[in-house]
Parts: sequence; C-alpha cells; structure tokens
Amino acid sequence: MYVWFHSLIYGARLPLFCFFVAFLVSFGFIRLSVRLIRAQVSWWPGNVTHGDTHLHHMVFGVIFMVTGGVTGIAVPVHPVGWRAGAAALFGVGTALVLDEFALILNLRDVYWSQAGRVSIDAVFIAAAITALILLGVAPGGVQDVADYLHQPDSAETIAGLAVSLAVPLALAAITLLKGKLWTTLFGVFVPILLLVGALRLARPHSLWARWRYERKPAKLARASRRENHLRQPVIRAKTHLEDLIAGYKDQSSTRAEARDRKAERQ
Repeated sequence: MYVWFHSLIYGARLPLFCFFVAFLVSFGFIRLSVRLIRAQVSWWPGNVTHGDTHLHHMVFGVIFMVTGGVTGIAVPVHPVGWRAGAAALFGVGTALVLDEFALILNLRDVYWSQAGRVSIDAVFIAAAITALILLGVAPGGVQDVADYLHQPDSAETIAGLAVSLAVPLALAAITLLKGKLWTTLFGVFVPILLLVGALRLARPHSLWARWRYERKPAKLARASRRENHLRQPVIRAKTHLEDLIAGYKDQSSTRAEARDRKAERQ
C-alpha cells in the first residue's frame, strides 16, 4: 500500500488525493449531521441560524471553496504540502456545496424531496470523476492533445488530432441524446462506452427516441422493454443506495412535486 501510494499519489497528485479524501469525509459528515438534526437528536447541535435566517451549509462551502481556491493559486508550487492543504479545504467546500446542489438548481428548499436527489447524483459524479483522474485515467483526447503539442505542425498531425477529438465528441453527443447520462460521463474516460452507448437503443423517453422512433413502433417497444427489464432494476438499486446514504425522502413533498409537474403538463 505504501509503495502504491508513494509511486502513484505522492508528489504531483497529492493535492488531488487530499481533495478527494476531504470531499468524501465532509460529505459523509454533513449527511450524518443533517440526518441527526432531522431526527431531532437532543445532544447534536441544530441548524446554524442568524436571527430568522437559516444558514445553509452551502454558504460555508462557498467560503471554504473561495479560501481554498485562492490559497492554492497564491502559495508556491513547492513544497507541495501547502497546495495539498488548500486542496483539502477546497474539497470540504465542494462537498458542502454539492450536497445542496439541488437547492441551487431549483432555487428552493427541496433537500428531502425527490428533486433533492439531484444533489446525490452530483456528489456521485464528482467522486467518480475525481477517482478516475486520481488513478491516472485521463479524459479521451487529452493525451492526443499533449502528443500534438510536442510534434511539429503538419497537415497530417492536425487532421489526426481533429479526428481523434471529433469522433469521441460525436459519440458522446449521440449517447447523451439517447438519454444515457452516466454512460456519457464515464465514456469521456473510457471511450469504448461511448461507442456502445451510441450503437445501442435509446431510452424510450429520450430526445433521440422522440425524433427517431416515432414512426418505428417496434423499435420503441424494444426500447421500452429494455428500460423495464434492465434499467429499472438498476434505478431501484440506485434509489435504495441513495436512501441509505442520504436519508429517506419526505413523501408529502414528493407528492406535491408530482402534482406540480402534472399541473404544468396540463
């Protein structure tokens, strides 16, 4: 373990490692805190308020992010410990902000509702992408750009770079239009996923299905069967995991959201 850490992490990637650890620990702590507050545990401190104003923890997160970001820019490159400390502070702030990402997105308190689950998705995505980068998995095309910068300019080199960037971007766009957000995100790092996502059937409620399957009922029916038989069990498992991590949703708020969405459609 020590050899792995020293060879892969220690040095240039130490700030990213500190960010990742601080991010995970802070998210775990703040979720534990809000669940204890929600359960009205007597020995746990309550919400932070100033008069009648409830100070959401994303406020402190923004302060930590600004402080950590500016410190990371201002401190010298060496020794790396200073930048690692700034990255850790930035990780704390990022966790606090992303935990209430749904509130920022909706501009209202949806923390315990179904809409609030967007925050958990944001945390999962940030953690997964950071872990991939930490392990040395670079986004597709980054290495091609780096190699191009070390080569003399030529028509062949530029054409090769353009193709190596355009193909993944096109596959990513198709995969995203087919409603496969997670496949698109991870496909940026593992390009074969983009090819699979672009070739396979779209999700039945995606933009691609509306454009391409409207006059192909057989293909739409296949997409619906695949959604019900393959994707729905995964979604239920993901929902169960989110409930375990984030706490169970407020059913009254969720029902109110459903009524609002139904009213908007009408």
